[in-house]
Amino acid sequence: MDDTYEMSYLYQGSSAELIFRKAEMKDAELLTEIYDSSFYSDYIRYGECPGYVRSVEDMEHSIAEYPKFIIIYDGRAVGSISCRETEKGAYEVGCLCVIPEFQGRGIGTAAIGFAKEYYSGWKSFTLVTPADKTGNIGFYTGKCGFEIRSYETVGNVKLARLVLERRADAV
Repeated sequence: MDDTYEMSYLYQGSSAELIFRKAEMKDAELLTEIYDSSFYSDYIRYGECPGYVRSVEDMEHSIAEYPKFIIIYDGRAVGSISCRETEKGAYEVGCLCVIPEFQGRGIGTAAIGFAKEYYSGWKSFTLVTPADKTGNIGFYTGKCGFEIRSYETVGNVKLARLVLERRADAV
């Protein structure tokens, strides 16, 4: 698998370059800044958030555990997607985040499309998101084809577990 994946897409009539670059250890500080920007509102809302206020050392460990791609939109790092294989063809999305000022531009949808292409032998993707974040739920179910499978609570946050399964006729 290549370390850089480029694609172009149109958003509201303008061409935008979107690049997914595999993160390296030297990107830990950049990723920490992206996560902090992306998850600040969750931290304020819930009083906790595993993606917010991580140390660079924690991010380095996370890079090793969950391969990450930095999402670069027209030359600016604006997000990240990370997945790891939990069993043959089954992937867990550890994080998909886009900094708030770049949300709503199709970047998250493109990131899920990238993951499906990059992990071409995928059978399923799973992820969790706060159950009361209807925007997140709507994005994953409406735009990306995930289904809610269950609910769980971590700390004081109720989470929805979502699953995207590849149809047998799509393999």
